[in-house]
Amino acid sequence: MRHIIGQDGAIEILQGALRAGRLHHAWIFHGPTGVGKRTTAEALAAVLLDPDASPNLAGMIEADPQGRTAHLIAAGTHPDVHVISRRLAEFSSDPEIRRRKQTNISVGAVREFIVEPAARSGQGHAGSLASKVFIIDEAEYLAVEGQNALLKTLEEPPPGTVLILITANEDVLAATIRSRCQRVAFSPLDDAAMEQWMNRAGITVDAAQRRWLLRFAEGAPGLAAQAMEHGLYDWFVQINPMICQIDEGGFPVEIGAVAAKLIETYAAAKVKANPNASKEAANRDAADFLFVLLAREVSERLNRTVVAGNDPDGYLAVLDLIHEAEGQLDSHLNVGQVLENLFIQWANLFDPVVARAGIRSH
Repeated sequence: MRHIIGQDGAIEILQGALRAGRLHHAWIFHGPTGVGKRTTAEALAAVLLDPDASPNLAGMIEADPQGRTAHLIAAGTHPDVHVISRRLAEFSSDPEIRRRKQTNISVGAVREFIVEPAARSGQGHAGSLASKVFIIDEAEYLAVEGQNALLKTLEEPPPGTVLILITANEDVLAATIRSRCQRVAFSPLDDAAMEQWMNRAGITVDAAQRRWLLRFAEGAPGLAAQAMEHGLYDWFVQINPMICQIDEGGFPVEIGAVAAKLIETYAAAKVKANPNASKEAANRDAADFLFVLLAREVSERLNRTVVAGNDPDGYLAVLDLIHEAEGQLDSHLNVGQVLENLFIQWANLFDPVVARAGIRSH
């Protein structure tokens, strides 16, 4: 776990439980998206399943980084580490589950990928602290019926079974789920930790892109990695000049179409790479990226407005509009129409007074 940056408090809670030999069978790792929850869950799984796990020179219990357990988990092929997410429905043995829109973790997926495997014997080795580890990523997407189906496994887990629920919004989990789990909080990284992460990750970009990447990520290395992987800086380069036009009281009529095209291109590439992938889920992923990008840019403008002593109400209203647009996609409205409506309402909030106030993008 020593390779995990910026989550010293969370790591100490887990290490304390390991040292005391009182590791709970169910955990909730909660905090913002992309701050290291999944990485920590996999590191904990390695400690639990590696019979050679032991304290390092600093007293931290960790798996052998060169051992078989660590290599299998890193490759995603360890037979006793089960990672569950919305995307896992693509690999269901039930064609009906595969055909459904992957907008949640269905009760069928919970039964197939958690309840049934948990009831089977694991392949754990003598001396390991667990025989099976289940990591439920984006646990906030567990359907209500899925949460209910999970309860018995949480209440009476088979011997050696550990479950880790990862969520950016633990409040949507049922109280009965939360009450059966130990909670560990994860926080955004500070600037120094983000710089350390970027250097370790070998991210070499020019100064302008580096500044944008740090602003977009807001202390979340996972978001920064996704931004790099999916070329979101290029999205910013295309969208930002049009946002500047709105700042100045204009309306670039093409902005909705440009934004929709970015989403469409992303989704098409995702489905091409994996024919079993849900086009709707890929569209929603891309829309989520776009909404994060827009919210970050508006928040930056809002901060500059406040510093300049000007009225922030317009940008506060835009943040509300972005939140409303996200909700409209949850209601399965057409992405293009949602975006067009968002930008029209956004432009209606601004007029040349904004330009005279001196609020500009840099």
